[in-house]
Amino acid sequence: MHFEIPHDDPCLAGHFPGRPLVPGVVLLERVLAAIEAGGAIAGPLRLPQVKFLRPLLPGQPARVVLDGAAPRWRFEVVGEEGVLVRGELVAGAGVDG
Repeated sequence: MHFEIPHDDPCLAGHFPGRPLVPGVVLLERVLAAIEAGGAIAGPLRLPQVKFLRPLLPGQPARVVLDGAAPRWRFEVVGEEGVLVRGELVAGAGVDG
């Protein structure tokens, strides 16, 4: 799933004045949207592992890369200069491990 956050997106307000960065939660929302595009997610969600490696600036293209299937996915958000975020999402009742 490819995406780009425009310079005038409301999520950028105050994050950060003078040098806007796309908030991490927005990147994680895109990961969730990519997973949901492949089918319904049942039950609670857990992110046992997430590492933010590089910032995403407004107007820069990025893409979500998924590996796995329900109820556990590994993901990366990749930008022009490499991996921005890497982690794991677990869905369903058995999210404890």
